[in-house]
Amino acid sequence: MKLLGISGTILGSKTAAAVDASLDVVRNKYPDIEVDFLDMRHYKNVQFCDGSNISDYNEDTQKVIEKITAADFYIIGTPIFQSSITGVLKNLFDLVPVPKISNKVMGFIATGGTSHHYLVVENQLKPIAGYFRAYVAPGHVYIHDEHFNEQQQIANEDIIARIEKLADEVVFMQTRLKG
Repeated sequence: MKLLGISGTILGSKTAAAVDASLDVVRNKYPDIEVDFLDMRHYKNVQFCDGSNISDYNEDTQKVIEKITAADFYIIGTPIFQSSITGVLKNLFDLVPVPKISNKVMGFIATGGTSHHYLVVENQLKPIAGYFRAYVAPGHVYIHDEHFNEQQQIANEDIIARIEKLADEVVFMQTRLKG
């Protein structure tokens, strides 16, 4: 089984830190699961989706599509900008053919500057997952600036516990649904 963590932003480090923390839980507790991390900060040349065939996109775009389609399940993170997911993450969802994500397990992490945007996962990410016919972990993690220390590391014990629970949920769902 292959788990892909996705940090759906090209700015900042908090979302990547949160997704990577969840992947560390899986690496430590479930060594049989292959873990990969798609940090969009390293793929700044991804093209906008325009309906082209995958082979017509540039190398970065093809690489991210391949990483996403090769995974069996996901932990997806996004910062919240202007009360919404990033355009980077939305573009990824647009680029991937629906059948390549259908019936896969997804868990969500969102980061934001304040506690005001915690419902973005419920109101935006879960409906997108529903469109893909994905299985969504029952819990999700919302982390705001006060949960990080000066080194941009997660410093709140409750958030750390919720990240661990999310990692356990996606692994549980994946192993039960897919064997």
